[in-house]
Amino acid sequence: MRGLLMGSPDPHQILLNVLSRYEDADKWKGSTFERIKRLSNTKIGDAGQDFVEVLCEALGFECDFPERTSSGGRSRQSSWDIRIEGVTFELKTATEDVHEAFQFNHIRYHREYEALLCVGVAPESVLFDAWSKADVTTGKAGHLVTMDMGSSATFKLTKRPGQLRSIDQFEPHLLDVIANLQ
Repeated sequence: MRGLLMGSPDPHQILLNVLSRYEDADKWKGSTFERIKRLSNTKIGDAGQDFVEVLCEALGFECDFPERTSSGGRSRQSSWDIRIEGVTFELKTATEDVHEAFQFNHIRYHREYEALLCVGVAPESVLFDAWSKADVTTGKAGHLVTMDMGSSATFKLTKRPGQLRSIDQFEPHLLDVIANLQ
């Protein structure tokens, strides 16, 4: 009854006003890789995986993915995400946040992979790095923070752009990581 007496509020306008307080910086607006910000987190991971697959194929790397045993096709539930030249990788993709950092989420120690490959997408650049699982578990890859207080199952790795490599260095660095694991 109150709304009718005072005039009906427009819930759509109220939400728009609230959302305007939460907008991220415009750094992505009109940028080369702006489209990635329209994807859900799961789709960002899928796009990162497809990017790495196509890049590996273009560079002549042999790569494959875990497959579902029952129905075939790619498995979304596996201890590793992509195998490149026989080495299994956990693959994480993140976009640069408003604090100019990348948050690579859900890194797990208990999974059976040999190396971690992180791809960071900034408004105008693509960055990456890769580390052996040993480097991840010993902290040489960086400080991992638990994503769930009191749990030690899933972690986050934060990297600034200067702590990652240009995607132009993908081939030689990946070759080094793979050589050190074989």
